[in-house]
Amino acid sequence: MRIVQACIKLGLDFVCVHTAADAHSGHVRMAREKGGPGSLYRISSYQDANELLAVADDAGATALHPGYGFFAEDFRFARRVTERTRSLVWIGPSWRVIRELGDKINTKRLARGLGVPTVPGSDRPLYDELEAEEIAANLFSFQREQGVARPVVLVKASAGGGGMGIEEIHDIDSFRMTYRRIRNYAKRQFGDEGVLVEQRIFDFNHLEVQILCDRQGGEPLHFGTRNCSVQSTGRQKRIEVAPGFAPAELRYAFDAAGVMEAIKDHSLAIAREAGYDSVGTWEWIVTPKGEPFLMEVNTRIQVENGVSAVISRIGGKNGVDLIAEQIRCALGERPGYTQKDISFEGVGIEYRLIAEDPDNKFTPWAGRIDTFAWEPAPWLSMYTQVPTDEPYQIPTDFDPNLALAIVWGKDLAEAKARGLEFLDKLVLGGTDSTGVELKSNVEFLRHKTEKLLVF
Repeated sequence: MRIVQACIKLGLDFVCVHTAADAHSGHVRMAREKGGPGSLYRISSYQDANELLAVADDAGATALHPGYGFFAEDFRFARRVTERTRSLVWIGPSWRVIRELGDKINTKRLARGLGVPTVPGSDRPLYDELEAEEIAANLFSFQREQGVARPVVLVKASAGGGGMGIEEIHDIDSFRMTYRRIRNYAKRQFGDEGVLVEQRIFDFNHLEVQILCDRQGGEPLHFGTRNCSVQSTGRQKRIEVAPGFAPAELRYAFDAAGVMEAIKDHSLAIAREAGYDSVGTWEWIVTPKGEPFLMEVNTRIQVENGVSAVISRIGGKNGVDLIAEQIRCALGERPGYTQKDISFEGVGIEYRLIAEDPDNKFTPWAGRIDTFAWEPAPWLSMYTQVPTDEPYQIPTDFDPNLALAIVWGKDLAEAKARGLEFLDKLVLGGTDSTGVELKSNVEFLRHKTEKLLVF
């Protein structure tokens, strides 16, 4: 829906796709109302590349925006889009950049070559047991020097993913047995017995830097930092705050302003070196001592781009739309402004409203939403697929994300007060097939608001 709005703002025609499960979602209605009957195609799956490209051809599309789903960081799909006989403009980083930075090992190696701090550990697959053991021993020593009471080291299959092939060890004596087990597992499951050894960091804040680059080789730009530390037990984000810390209002045990400047500078350096050419997010871990470590680069527009945009000003004017900027740059335009023209004002809070039960490990709730309403305010932006004028059955095909609410305040105190006001006045109700009332994370969001950016 936000991509459609950006297209309309830029005077571009658009075509949307939807599956049967999404027939009653907001983007379907928006496409019909804003684009007419030719702007909507029904497909069987959002993950069928052939079907998506067939729609593009039938509609005569000249560009493709992958959103922020699976295809957004799939370099093979991006390559196919741009190199097929009827090529399309890919609205995202070039496939070569996605391939380079989508590989965590490559990213870590590139970062270390530039002097950028990364999570301590190996920056390449390890095949030698003695070398791996030496790295693990050094990591245990490093954590003890930092005052970590119970050091932990991760042993990971380098070719793994999705949490597969990872074990924790708490002392060096158990390393060799674990290393051999992971190595054998990796060889059996992935055909590559390479192993990574990294420090496990528990008590940290998760910060991000929002980057924008054009395709003309211009200087990379940043749109500030954001803090994404409020997450579910499964490490899924629930609240994002921009900027990442509030040193003017809260006390930290380190130079919080200095940390934010450092991670912005480091992120820009990597973007410059990698030839980045779109919107992207650099994800960071910050320890209680204020030590930042680069975690990874997300080579796509992220859900939370709006919370960075709401505090950003270009030439002193608000209303920054990072999706529109991404599209403009992808189509070959230059931004038309420099870093000196970008300023920041106030604090933004983004709430992810989800039908889930935080008291039961954030278990998704499935059912029908009967009432959904909020009180409009000049400091509030709501993005939702859920209609407010008729009941809505939550599709079980997808995560039950209901809405994004972005609140702005002149400082953290005002943003928090407005956030609580929004949550208190929110009306959200429904039942499942057995008559059980809708469960949501609204109370969890309310509880977490009180301690935002406290570290």
